[in-house]
Amino acid sequence: MIMKTPFIIIFIFAFYLGIAQHSEPSVIEAKQIYKNIKFDGVLNDTVWQTANKISNFTQRELNFGEPVSEKTEVALLYTKDAMYFGVWCYQNPKTINAKNMSIDADLRNDDNFKIVISPFNDNRGGYFFAINPNGARTDILIAGNEDGNADWNGVWDVKTSINNKGWFAEIQIPFSTLQFKTDGNYNWAINFERGIVSKQEEACWQGWTRDNSIFAVVNAGKITGLKNITYAKRFEFKPYSLAGIQYNRDDENDYPLKIGGDLNVNITPSLKLNLTSYTDFAQVESDRIPVNLSRFSVYYPEKRAFFLEGYDQFDFYLGDRNTVFYTRTLGTENEQTVSILGAVRLFGKIGKSNIGILNLEEDKVDDVSATNNTVVRYKYDIGKQSYIGGIFTNKINDKVSNQVLGIDASYQTSSFLKDKNLVVGASMAISGEDYSKSDDAMTYRLFLDYPNDLIDNFMSIATMEEGFNPELGYLRRSDYRSYSWYFRLTPRIFTKYGIKKMIFKPWGTTIYQTLSTGELESLSNETRPLGAIFKSGERFEINFIQLYDRLDENFDLTDDDVIVEGDYWMYRQELQFETNQSRKLWLALLFNWGGFYDGKIRTFESEVGFNINKHLNINANYTLNKVILTDNTIYTNELATYINYAFTTKLNVSFFGQWNSLDDVLLFNFRLHWLPKIGSDIYLVYNTNYDEPIKQIDILKPTTSTGIIKLVWRFTF
Repeated sequence: MIMKTPFIIIFIFAFYLGIAQHSEPSVIEAKQIYKNIKFDGVLNDTVWQTANKISNFTQRELNFGEPVSEKTEVALLYTKDAMYFGVWCYQNPKTINAKNMSIDADLRNDDNFKIVISPFNDNRGGYFFAINPNGARTDILIAGNEDGNADWNGVWDVKTSINNKGWFAEIQIPFSTLQFKTDGNYNWAINFERGIVSKQEEACWQGWTRDNSIFAVVNAGKITGLKNITYAKRFEFKPYSLAGIQYNRDDENDYPLKIGGDLNVNITPSLKLNLTSYTDFAQVESDRIPVNLSRFSVYYPEKRAFFLEGYDQFDFYLGDRNTVFYTRTLGTENEQTVSILGAVRLFGKIGKSNIGILNLEEDKVDDVSATNNTVVRYKYDIGKQSYIGGIFTNKINDKVSNQVLGIDASYQTSSFLKDKNLVVGASMAISGEDYSKSDDAMTYRLFLDYPNDLIDNFMSIATMEEGFNPELGYLRRSDYRSYSWYFRLTPRIFTKYGIKKMIFKPWGTTIYQTLSTGELESLSNETRPLGAIFKSGERFEINFIQLYDRLDENFDLTDDDVIVEGDYWMYRQELQFETNQSRKLWLALLFNWGGFYDGKIRTFESEVGFNINKHLNINANYTLNKVILTDNTIYTNELATYINYAFTTKLNVSFFGQWNSLDDVLLFNFRLHWLPKIGSDIYLVYNTNYDEPIKQIDILKPTTSTGIIKLVWRFTF
């Protein structure tokens, strides 16, 4: 009976919002040119005036199905080396909202224009490019209808201009930035979206369904007219040089001087080979280290550029925050950073085959010899959006010989019940040592996902045996069987009162049993009886949270405070409120209170953003926890501050500071990033760290500090 209930609800509401819409023309014709345009964002070249434009944009938000409220036009030109998009965004210039100018800025709360290109036209992935009126740009590597990698950086450029009619842009995307087939059939999928934040408006060229974002290339239009295009260059070489100073209060100073580089070889336009040697990631921004009051480790996202492009080719998710391959394990041994001597990576697409192969050699550290890491991932496209695949990982040094073998499959459609999204998936993996299967070392997962606007329903069951050990992966817990069911409703009611949509969550439940004993291990459930997003951009939530945790051994909360083993039921309440982040000053608040094991907890979290102008943006987040235990009261503080100043769209300086009182961490990160030309980078980075109890701290005497300058230059040939 439990399994049937969500399907009944799905069918009741299946008619909601109609089908994913398309309008004519649904094709944009690319016009070939034989000389470069004047790339200035003004759009007064004759070729732009005579180019074929499309203008049939339709609103997804706020007024579904109505034409875009401000005239919007797009045209496409190309040479054999690059595509050029002309974008005309007409509106009263006094209403233009553009607060950002920095590299890779979050443009969701600015007026913006977005492009999605899927050269394979395979309904699965593609490239996302977004700009704002200031010429700020950001990009994402799309890996499905909902997922993407925002840390990917492509080689492309934009110029914009503003006058009394609105804002306008020229966008240049070299063909070498994209992967595509070379069969001469360039029937690529493409879509456009315009955001007008003063009206909370989103308008798409094609597929303006509310059940998907623009990431869903299955709803896109098409490009025609492309021919005789090639990679201008087959090889991309990016050498780097680095110099700096490392100060350690308890040791001698170090003066690093390093060189290395990456070589990218386009074996075909759809298959890329990466080679790297003596890789260094000194320019990568610091991780934010959160206050962790749980008994589980913190998952940190990958930020290193070498691992980002094509990351979806290697993903093998096991559910419950566990994964077979976690790139942050590379470059670390015994919780220490180790040098990467070299790596080779092959990824891309051949026909319906998606290939990802990685081999990486780490230097020796302490008493551990050099480590070799191998990952092989394969997926074969089936039907319109589905696949079947597998993965193999291998880690070998003189202490470890660990292997994992897994298979997975997914059925995905955007036409369930005519126009709804449905995903059904399964995965299974086993681990072993010395190429032999270990005992009790298997895991599997089954899930069903119905991610749509009115109804978002997710169900899964997963099992992981106690001996499953992916040395190249990430495990939050093991020896469990889990059941998850998340059900959300977002009806668009009370709209005459300024409400965009209500956000209800009747339940969001995950149950864990200890697999080896069958006992209940933990449970979490969140119920949201009331929540809403307003047409003005504000939102609020009221949540009730039920938790159960069984501790089989004592849990060290701090150095002095221990949660003793036992069974604990905890009940909490939560209030959330957030103002529209497109405002010059915005605020988000959270208050959570209730049980915490044998005591109580009060959590107050606040975040404030101050967009002073297009050059200067400030963001600060502060969290206070008051934990009341039987014999002690603990206060924890976490403060994180981000300051960014953009001189131009290609030169910015940023500051990140963090204080974590639980772990006695105080750190600062200063970074200057300059793009002298797209694809080449110059970084100036300064880090300081204070890891002693923060009482009478001497700001001029950090525990460690590092200053480096790094030059990365791009050559193509």
